[in-house]
This record gives sequence, C-alpha cells and structure tokens, in this order.
Amino acid sequence: MAGHGIHCIDTGFHRPRFDASYLVVEGGRAAFIDCGTNHSQPRLMHALAAAGLAPAAVDWLILTHVHLDHAGGAGELMARLPNARLVVHPRGARHMIDPGQLVAGATAVYGEAEMQRSYGSLRPVPVERVVEARDGHVVELAGRALVCIDTPGHARHHNAILDERSGGVFTGDCFGLSYREFDSADGAFILPTSSPVQFDPEAMHASIERVLAHAPTALYLTHFGRVEQPRRRGDELHLQVDAMVAIAQRHAQATDRHAAIKAGLAGLYLERARLHGCTVDAAQVDAWLDVDIELNAQGLGVWLDRVRQA
Repeated sequence: MAGHGIHCIDTGFHRPRFDASYLVVEGGRAAFIDCGTNHSQPRLMHALAAAGLAPAAVDWLILTHVHLDHAGGAGELMARLPNARLVVHPRGARHMIDPGQLVAGATAVYGEAEMQRSYGSLRPVPVERVVEARDGHVVELAGRALVCIDTPGHARHHNAILDERSGGVFTGDCFGLSYREFDSADGAFILPTSSPVQFDPEAMHASIERVLAHAPTALYLTHFGRVEQPRRRGDELHLQVDAMVAIAQRHAQATDRHAAIKAGLAGLYLERARLHGCTVDAAQVDAWLDVDIELNAQGLGVWLDRVRQA
C-alpha cells in the first residue's frame, strides 16, 4: 500500500516485480488500473478481497493502453466484476471489443507458443461496457477524479492517468521502465521502452513533458512500482531516448541491423546503470533487461523503416 488508497499488485507476469496492476480505493469503491494477463486475475481478486472489498465494489478497469502485459486479462477480469466499466483510449477500444487483430499482432511478435503460454485466449469485452477516454476524460471514483492524459510515443493508444487526490500519475509505459533490482542510493533507475510497433521519439519526448507538466508527486509505473523524483527521472529518459535514436541511426545500414542495435542498447543501458550506482555484474544486467533490449531493438527497427518510407 502506497498511501491514498493505492495498492500495487504484482501480476506475476514474467518474473517478480516486473509487471504491476494498481487498485485504487476510495469511499468503499474501487478501480483497477491495468490488469496484466489472464493468468494475473486471481492475484487481482485476492488483492481486492484483502482490501475488504467485493467484486461488486469495483466501478472501473482503466487501461493505460492495450498491450497484452497491461490489458490481456481485461476480458476475464471484467467477467468477474459485475458493475465495472472498462476505460480505454479511443484507438484501443475496438481491440478490447474484438481482440482478434491484437492477438494476431502479438503473435507476430512473440510467436504462437509464447502467446499461448504467457497470455492464453483473450476474451472480448461487451461493447456496452467500454468507455472511450479521450484526452482530459475524467473518471469519477466516489468523487475522486482520475484524469486521462493522451500520451503517445510508446503507443498511439496510450493514456496516462492523473490521480488528483494523491497527485500521482499512473504512467503505463509512456514514462519508461524502472525495475526495483536497479535501485541504488540514487533512487530508481529508469529507461525508455520503444517496443514495436508505434515508437515515435518526438511524441515520447512530448509525452514525458506532458506528465511532468502536472508536477506529479510520484509516478506509478506498470514496470514496476512507485518512482519518485519525476523531473530527474524524466531528464534521464530524454537523454536515453536521444541515445537510442542515435544508436538506431548509426546501425541503419548494418548487415545485421537488429543484432547491432541490440548490442548498442545493451551497452547504453549498462553504462547508464553504472552511472546510477548499480554494481551488479554486466551479465546480470543483460539478463534482467534481455526482453526489453529485444523489444526496444524491434521498435527502433520499425521506426527506422517508417522514417525511410516517409
């Protein structure tokens, strides 16, 4: 519990402290923000019960975006919450109502076997239970305002959620990744996520600043947990976004472009982690970031191709 009725739930996806859902409680009513995968649902329901609430007390499931580690379990969770409505960016709503295209896209990235192992079969959300949240949309939770902020860059269907009661912002992936294993005396280590297929560095820079313009007291990242000193972490993200773009451009004509970009990213993140005070060996850093390095390299490759074709 982080105060202000905010509960961080480890969804159990991939490894401990990798993927979070948040339960926000106000006046005996509740909202989930992001929900993990189908396999995460028992953990969310346990957290709800531990907070002394029944499924009928949940009014909202708010998605930051529809990537499956954030939204894959939405249909299954909604089936357990009789009074809840699902709040999602307008660009993502159709994928919750009919997840077929979402499944096809994720399968193309991860493969059929991994798709079934990690996510399972996605359950559609009835159209009448879906609320499209445009920029500035306010979700009312027992009088508590949760404000949706359009924040593309990682994905065009991305909202961050400003909690006016606590002053915190639930950032999904628009404000990067921060794994607790990298924490040092300097606080949280953070890095951007450019995973496929909609990375846009200019939009990402702008979204970081949109979040910071609200002077958040703290950030609540899906990957993973509460992060303080938002301005300082934002400056680090800006630096790394520019460095990632430079790596991609430097290797744009490489024979094995993907491998070259991956190697460049691994070197960048190790350097930044060392400067942050992370003292674990390089092999462990690579192991912790292996999935993200792969996806970030894919995202940068798609971006390079898009720029070249423009």
